[in-house]
Amino acid sequence: LKLEMPTVNLDAELSVLATVPGVVQSLKSCAVTWQKLISRVLEEQLEKVPQGKGPLAEIYLWREKNATLGALTEQLKLPEVRKVLGILQEAESEFSGDLQIVLSDLRKHHMQAQDIAKFLSTVERHLKSLSSGTGVDVISHTIPALLNALRLVWVMSRHYNKEELMVPFLERISWEVSERARRVVDLQTLFRQDIAAAKRKITEARRTLEQWKKCYFTTCIQVEESGSKRYWKFDVNRLFEKTDYMVSICHDLYGIFQVTEELHNIFIPELITVSENPKGVDELQREVNIIISPMEDLTFDPFNMESARDWAFIMEEFREDVTVEVVKQIFVQNLKDPPLYKNHPPVAGAISWSRFLFRRIHHTITRFQEEEEELLASERGKEVQQTYLEVAEKMKEYEDQKYRQWRERTEQMVPLLLKDTLLTVSSAAEEPVTTKKSVCFTLNFSPEIREIITETKYMEQLGLPVPEMARYVALQEDKYLRYTNKLKAMLDRYHKLMEMMNEAETKLLDHYIQELWRILKSGQKRLTWKSVGIGEFIVQCTQTIGKLELLVHQIHHISEDLSSKLQSIESTNLFKFPCSENGDKCPGAKEFFDYVKCEQAKVVEQLVRKYSAIPQLLIEVERRVAKTNSGKSPRLASYYAYWENRIYQVLTQLIVKNLQAFNATVLANVPLFQIEAVLSVPEITLRPNASEIEKMTVQSIQDCIEVTKHFTRWMHGTCIECPPQHVKAGEVVTFSFYSDVSQSPLLIEQAALITQNVHKLLASLSETLNHWKRYELLWKSDKGAVLDRLAAEKPACVVFDEHLQFYMKVAQEVTQQPLIKDEQFIRLQLAPLASAVQENAKSWVMSLGKLLNELSRVELFSLQKEIQVGVFKF
Repeated sequence: LKLEMPTVNLDAELSVLATVPGVVQSLKSCAVTWQKLISRVLEEQLEKVPQGKGPLAEIYLWREKNATLGALTEQLKLPEVRKVLGILQEAESEFSGDLQIVLSDLRKHHMQAQDIAKFLSTVERHLKSLSSGTGVDVISHTIPALLNALRLVWVMSRHYNKEELMVPFLERISWEVSERARRVVDLQTLFRQDIAAAKRKITEARRTLEQWKKCYFTTCIQVEESGSKRYWKFDVNRLFEKTDYMVSICHDLYGIFQVTEELHNIFIPELITVSENPKGVDELQREVNIIISPMEDLTFDPFNMESARDWAFIMEEFREDVTVEVVKQIFVQNLKDPPLYKNHPPVAGAISWSRFLFRRIHHTITRFQEEEEELLASERGKEVQQTYLEVAEKMKEYEDQKYRQWRERTEQMVPLLLKDTLLTVSSAAEEPVTTKKSVCFTLNFSPEIREIITETKYMEQLGLPVPEMARYVALQEDKYLRYTNKLKAMLDRYHKLMEMMNEAETKLLDHYIQELWRILKSGQKRLTWKSVGIGEFIVQCTQTIGKLELLVHQIHHISEDLSSKLQSIESTNLFKFPCSENGDKCPGAKEFFDYVKCEQAKVVEQLVRKYSAIPQLLIEVERRVAKTNSGKSPRLASYYAYWENRIYQVLTQLIVKNLQAFNATVLANVPLFQIEAVLSVPEITLRPNASEIEKMTVQSIQDCIEVTKHFTRWMHGTCIECPPQHVKAGEVVTFSFYSDVSQSPLLIEQAALITQNVHKLLASLSETLNHWKRYELLWKSDKGAVLDRLAAEKPACVVFDEHLQFYMKVAQEVTQQPLIKDEQFIRLQLAPLASAVQENAKSWVMSLGKLLNELSRVELFSLQKEIQVGVFKF
């Protein structure tokens, strides 16, 4: 769209150039080209129409016009173009006038496009929100804002204030609104969604369409009230005929889903019962779905006004299908087991269900009578009315029968139910205590009373008369509820209390429990739901249970102290071993066992003190239960025996656990004491020997078991220690737990196991000494005889050398042997044995050396004598 510039030189003055024919002719030719170009562009722009049906297309059109015409207008402002136009005007060219007319049209249309594009841009964002915004709130704010912006455009714009421009633009907005509604109510997916979601979408679409029309008329009033002389008196049929039709379609669609939902709710409410024929219910659901199935496969667009006749036919079929036939099937199908709403009792719930069905079909028939009278006048309509009357009559008969049966049963059962006692028991309270659950009380409030109360309340809501006795019971509902709640709480407290007590405590508190049972029995034998003393009974029971609870808690507190002392006794360590300072020096066997015995004596003193404190705690129980503090109350005899048995079990565990620990120590690879391997010619032995070590071990085990002799038994039926008994002159016997504990099979087994393991260990250590028997010739050989034989044989020196080398080698070899052997809990010291062997070897060396010396001296003296004789002869 670029204007072509002339090729002549225009540097001279304008007046001079206007007198040059050649220049004027060249400029005139250029101007003709400009005129054709501008005329063609104006013609093209005026013929252009929006590319699309929406309002944004109109805005884009005016924005394009403004850009195109503005480009030409800006070129006309160039100095070179203005000089050309001035020269032609100065030359008084005839063509100059025609060109000015075209240029004037360009400026006029450009100003119009510029003005319209500017003002329409103020509504662009609202139109974009209308086209692509999401959410109901967005639309509810967009339409009023859009129309308010259009009102300002109408009032302030110099060009976009005419009906021929505004009405088409409003039609485009109406089209956009209808398209948005069509997108929300997508008939391809609407009937595949759940009913609630579908209803929400239909409502959103309908409100959008209705808001568009409502906001339009509100804006019309605002335009008039603004003082503008240009009112919005547009053809509303052009603007709202289609949207009004779509509103009616949305109304029909909403009605379809509303009726469908009501049909579903007839047999799918919030139920507390389940139909006895679930397959039948499924079948009815399918039939309801079949009713709306034609909507899912429509071959036309219901929102298209041209399809109005087809849609009317579909709706007429739907209205016929949702009449009484489906309701009739539902009623017949569920007569025996009607679905109940939540919290509804069986009879009143069934009557409510029947009445709901009746209201459903009555509402349908009434609506047809008011709105579709001609439909009922048809043959199909008459059939529907006849079915309605038949079903209504059956429903009335059903309701009357249900009510009559309930009334008769209620009048018969209420007096009998009110004669029930408050409580029932699982066993007789007169029986002696056997277990802690020997008597279990249960609330005896019949569920039928609750049901009668509920039925009565709902029957009155239904407007049906109820028996006086039933009304009386219903009026006492709060009182019965209060009584049953308190009785439940009281019984829960009672059973929890009984569960808290073990068998010993149940026997201990037998007197208190029997008193509590005596009070509870009045609720089982005497008091009924018509009695006036129920409240006092609950108070008396609660108080008695509270007193017993307090006593039980006190006893449990003392029992915890007793158990703590017994636990302390049971966990005592009776085998405390000496610890070496540097960890490698072990005491001797006798020192070790003496240390264990000494420490054991110290521990026993502490145990006896703890044991002696137990009777005082039991006397405290006696004081609280029997109100005495003798330690020999007959009412606590079984309780004393219970704790004495616990003490026996604890002492047994004390000894068994300590023996187990001692046995584990024996088997562990940690030496606790040491013994020596010594040479006691002619044998190699242990010091102390195996027999002595086994005796010390057995004695230590016995000392552990005899710890129980320090725990004196109680006199029968008391917690008082038995005094020493003088059986014979000078012989005193003290009854302790020793005689019983020492007979425990587990204890005997553990003691035997320790002895066996120590025996095996000592046997293993003895086997170790066999290695040293290879040197036994050192001390078993007759040294004198060997030396005499050598002296007689007078062997060569080399023989003596061999013997000396052998014994010296033995002495050297002994020093290289390990002198300590740790096996399990014993350390074997081999140094004394090695020293003895070495001394024996050295003794042989000395003896052989002495013999060799003597023999050598004899030989030397003999040699000397021979030499002297020879010299003499010479």
